[in-house]
Amino acid sequence: MKQRILAATLALAAASSPAMAEDSVFVGHLVDYTGPTSFVSKFYGPGVRDAVDYINSTGGIDGTKIEMETIDYAYKVPQAIANYKKWKSKGMIALQGWGTGDTEALISFVAKDQVPVWSASYSGHLTDPTGKNPKTKKPAPYNFFYGPSYTDACRALVQWAAGDAKEKGIANPKFVHTGDNHPYPNAPKEGCAEYATELGLEVLPPVVVPLGPGDFKAQCLTIKESGANYAYVGNLGGSVISLLKSCNTVGADVTYMGNVWAGDYLTIEAAEAKNYVFPTATPFWDAAADGMALVYKIAHDSGFSKDAKPTHHYIRGVCSAYYMKEAMEWAKANGGLTGENIKKGMYVNQNWTPKGLEGVCLPSSWSPEDHRGSTVVSINKGSFEDGAVNIERIAEMTLPRRDDWVGY
Repeated sequence: MKQRILAATLALAAASSPAMAEDSVFVGHLVDYTGPTSFVSKFYGPGVRDAVDYINSTGGIDGTKIEMETIDYAYKVPQAIANYKKWKSKGMIALQGWGTGDTEALISFVAKDQVPVWSASYSGHLTDPTGKNPKTKKPAPYNFFYGPSYTDACRALVQWAAGDAKEKGIANPKFVHTGDNHPYPNAPKEGCAEYATELGLEVLPPVVVPLGPGDFKAQCLTIKESGANYAYVGNLGGSVISLLKSCNTVGADVTYMGNVWAGDYLTIEAAEAKNYVFPTATPFWDAAADGMALVYKIAHDSGFSKDAKPTHHYIRGVCSAYYMKEAMEWAKANGGLTGENIKKGMYVNQNWTPKGLEGVCLPSSWSPEDHRGSTVVSINKGSFEDGAVNIERIAEMTLPRRDDWVGY
């Protein structure tokens, strides 16, 4: 009898030990720290990772820890798919993704497996969960992202450009798309061009610019000779720096408008840019928003130096992780932490900002018919002057949720 009591006591102790009792769920995390988009992924990726670490250190998902594995797939689509399959075999219930090529390649996988994805690709192709728009390439019911789509951000830029041209007295403003022939810069090309035409801008033939750095004087001469007034910059990092420098060298006097990854203080400084226009979906690092206290705490606890200044891409990573967190909290309280329930958790709240991140993450709404979380676009102008970067917000656009724009 004593032996049975002792055995039961030992079994109970083992079951209640931290190693045995800890409840956890597995989440994959794709980053590009060594590939062509590492210039921005090296900030966004840690934003996601640090936020998840902080969530775990403060109780996780109501007691459930997020077990996250971070893989640098170097922006290679086959490697992303291979990692996805490996993670799925380990019981992955959610994914924090990265690029457009891989995110779009995984649409059918994640829909079949019911694995919700929060990507750093903001391709408009990911915003139609049901395929209601005839132009939608593929329904994406399990794809989410934080902030306006690439196409909506570009639409906001051309809307600003139309007003700027009118103010400057430009009678026939011309718009040109630049970027690599790649899913990321191509994602907004068609939809943005259609809206530019609606607004009265003349859309010129696109100019192909490689995603890596290089000498782009030939492309800049094409832009200059085309008579373009406004150029959308579809790439990021070293490519953008090279483009702006090359175009300055050949005297291409154009207003350059970057996508959401193409504008930050490091790009403006390295390119010595002047009057460079770009969209954002969060405040900058030193903003006086209430929710920045939590962002600073997350960064500090991760080991960031007090003097470190991440770009605002880090903050978008934090927002992405926290939307996932709150959807998971709802799922746990409403049937359990499954991919299907987590997806449902994304639809519960409207005009929703994660707790503690007020003034940082845009109030966002997702529905079973529309995965455009936000159509609000802040537009900024940045210049490198007297050895310092100066950035000012020049406009905020709220785009309509037109049915013909969902998934496009």
